[in-house]
Amino acid sequence: MHNELKIFACSSNPALADEICRHLGVRASPLNISRFSNDNLFVQICENVRERDVFVLQSFTEPVSDNIMELLITLDALRSASAGRVTAVIPYYSYARSDKKDAPRISIAGRLVADLLRTAGADRVLTMDLHADQVHGFFSMPVDHLTAIPTMAAHFRECHDLARMVAVATDAGGAKRAGRFAEKLDIPLAIIDKRRISDTDVHQGQVVGDVGGMDAVIFEDEIATGGTLVATVDTLRRAGARRVMAGAVHPVLCGPAIERLAASGLDAIVVSNTVAVADDKRARLPQLRILSVAPLLAAAIERIHSGESVGALFG
Repeated sequence: MHNELKIFACSSNPALADEICRHLGVRASPLNISRFSNDNLFVQICENVRERDVFVLQSFTEPVSDNIMELLITLDALRSASAGRVTAVIPYYSYARSDKKDAPRISIAGRLVADLLRTAGADRVLTMDLHADQVHGFFSMPVDHLTAIPTMAAHFRECHDLARMVAVATDAGGAKRAGRFAEKLDIPLAIIDKRRISDTDVHQGQVVGDVGGMDAVIFEDEIATGGTLVATVDTLRRAGARRVMAGAVHPVLCGPAIERLAASGLDAIVVSNTVAVADDKRARLPQLRILSVAPLLAAAIERIHSGESVGALFG
């Protein structure tokens, strides 16, 4: 076991940090984050962390670059203050989409950010539902990769009729993730034949699997602009689905997402609180349900601190 546990919260998701602290029975340690007149960030650790076991929470949400830089400077400040061990808790790791070189002369930014975290002073990373499993391999330090799929599945089991439910993957790449969700609920899986036109537009073909008369749950790791999700709703409606719902771990909800989702006719949208959703966005999506992953993150932090298995959380 390491020395005393300390939790620090950067700016991206203070509500989640507070809830994690309540589950752990600790208070968040004070952290002074401000900006100079030239827009440079200033971070000060406001209490002694020498030889302490420190966890610092930050999701890579809008403004993404600012939030990454804020975390990097905080990690460096903790290292300079002689923290015993520092774990970066990153519920949403946005650059996980940049996981391969699929065009000439581009950066694999997911790996670059992992390197920066190590350079800044992180000893390990705790994250959740990376866009691609191979991103785990970008890190040159221990990574605990949690999943909110059991939490999401438990909600659908409790609130919906599984006898008429089918899980839907928006493309072949997401079939593994949606398949895990389907397996948890013991329901069938359907897959959409998708062709991406651009970052925001997709062309969808036929449905592989039977959704006629069924309650379809489109399951993804995140909802960004909502383009894929809305196109999938239309495809499923044409294929005869009775109701269409969505489940996604990370509610990024950027660009035209709110307008698209509000007009989509989705019967339910279930997400987690890895990303903070502003009150005005919630008000425009009455069918939005946000599940908390704070108990899971708190349990993982407690196990890391005490040297127990994190994998045991999932059986």
